[in-house]
Amino acid sequence: MRITEVRIKLMGDARSSGEKLKAFCAITLDDEIVIRDLKIIEGGGGLFVAMPSRRRMFRCSHCGMKNPVRSKFCNECGRRTGHASRKFEDGEEEPASRKIYSDIAHPIHAAARRKVQEAVLAAYERELAASREKTVPLPRPAPRKAEKGAPQPEAG
Repeated sequence: MRITEVRIKLMGDARSSGEKLKAFCAITLDDEIVIRDLKIIEGGGGLFVAMPSRRRMFRCSHCGMKNPVRSKFCNECGRRTGHASRKFEDGEEEPASRKIYSDIAHPIHAAARRKVQEAVLAAYERELAASREKTVPLPRPAPRKAEKGAPQPEAG
């Protein structure tokens, strides 16, 4: 597996220490497969790459519509969902840990994760450095109002 392209989209002021989400990115593998929505997050141990995920859903026992895990009420019929065991859309029972999100794509082993993380964080550092070098044009001063009796500049 070769990571042939990494695209970074910085979030707001990525240098600010207050925000944990620093950037979104997409990687291309072997010029054939794209994985989007990886996140670069500031954690307790520094930056890390979070894989794309989706929220797990369950079906309402009354109307059968999908609802996010831990919903107290059904989004369709409005009935209380209760705390009974629920089946997800894939037929799997809700685990005791009540996992909310499931990875869409993820590395199979630690070496692959390390490879992705190193490539993404290197691209992030380059993008961050490039964003610091960009100069922001200074705003033009507002035109001064002409004083009474002062000569007016000629239009031309």
